[in-house]
Amino acid sequence: MKLNGKTAVVTGAASGIGRATAEAFAAAGAHVILGDVNLDGGEAAAAAIRARGQGADFLRLDVTDPASVETFRGEALARRKQVDVVANVAGWGRNEPFVKNAPDFWKKLIELNLMGPIQVTRAFIDPMIERQAGKIVNVSSDAGRVGSLGETVYSGAKGGVIAFTKALARELARYNINVNCVCPGPTDTPLMAAVPDKIKEAFGRATPMRRLARPAEVADAILFFASSRADFVTGQVLSVSGGLTMAG
Repeated sequence: MKLNGKTAVVTGAASGIGRATAEAFAAAGAHVILGDVNLDGGEAAAAAIRARGQGADFLRLDVTDPASVETFRGEALARRKQVDVVANVAGWGRNEPFVKNAPDFWKKLIELNLMGPIQVTRAFIDPMIERQAGKIVNVSSDAGRVGSLGETVYSGAKGGVIAFTKALARELARYNINVNCVCPGPTDTPLMAAVPDKIKEAFGRATPMRRLARPAEVADAILFFASSRADFVTGQVLSVSGGLTMAG
């Protein structure tokens, strides 16, 4: 799967699945624009890619802030002229019973996990329509497919990403723009590191393959949708969960 000559934007690229996706895209030949609010992590991720002789730039991006998204778009296009692939990977959640959630917590979950991908996609879509070419890959979660205990609003926001993906795929198919969605199951990321060990062990036991996903394994699915191998695939949802969510 090659992305030679392509420019790809990856959000949430400072760590976890986002960083693994940026690395996979760069290894496939793309020049990657990494976006994240984590300045140190983002700069380090971009520097590590460049150290391998591959193309990468880091730009600060807060997907919840329309002004930040617009600035990011302008700087990305100033550096690379066009963006061929957008991978919306940035996301966040915390396990907490719904009845204990504060409204500010709901707002953060929705703005980051749902409105973030919507805003970033909208920022880059017009030139893709003009060229009649482009790939958009949204990262949702299997929580959005089947629900997740203690992640009620998060599940709702991620379910919204799935619906957004399918509807946008229908709208943009006439312009030869593919829009697809990857749904990770429990994955060994920095966010997961904050989860108590007994819960992580329970995830592993519940997964038929008996372990958490590795970020690079999720990145491989994102790379597939971004590549020419998926030119006739749009509006699809692919789970990368070791069999945890075979149904639903």
